[in-house]
Amino acid sequence: MQGLIGSFQFPHSVGSVPLAALAFCLLILLTCLLAGRGVGSAMGALAPAVGWVVSSLVLSLPTPGGSVIVTNSAAGKWYLYGGTICASLGVGLALRGQRRPRRLPGEDGLA
Repeated sequence: MQGLIGSFQFPHSVGSVPLAALAFCLLILLTCLLAGRGVGSAMGALAPAVGWVVSSLVLSLPTPGGSVIVTNSAAGKWYLYGGTICASLGVGLALRGQRRPRRLPGEDGLA
């Protein structure tokens, strides 16, 4: 849903700063981090990242009529590239923060 909404709302800017595109990048980063933490695994972070990337990239492709939703502008580049980096970073940080199960003494399988 973030990819769908962001693809239509990314061009809003303040002066020459693509504020909405940057906000959507931070939002997908936070979504991936919080989903990974909430589920307790990297799969929780991977699901929103893949959904965002697929929906945003599909909406950036030209239609047969030549229309493009995510345009080749500074805001469009920040939205697509920045969002992809933030989604990847969110998944990577979720993998890093994933805890391994702690073994109790005597559970090493050698006894």
